Amino acid sequence: MATATLTTKGQITIPVEVRASLGVDAGDRVEFVEIAPGRYEFIAATRSVIALKGMFGRRRKAVSIADMNAAIARRGAAAK
Repeated sequence: MATATLTTKGQITIPVEVRASLGVDAGDRVEFVEIAPGRYEFIAATRSVIALKGMFGRRRKAVSIADMNAAIARRGAAAK
């Protein structure tokens, strides 16, 4: 099991085997996702936005700007 120590500045050094497994290097971004109270998952955020294309399949219905604005207005009115 890989371990790391937290410094007084709140920093850690990610062990080399973890960096290699995640494919991260200096300057790459990572995310901490809470999966349960007190438990987090450490994820490499190295994918480009282009890699997300097609992730959710084809869109079912085109939505116009007017429809989006109307939905935002309805939600804003309901929040008051």
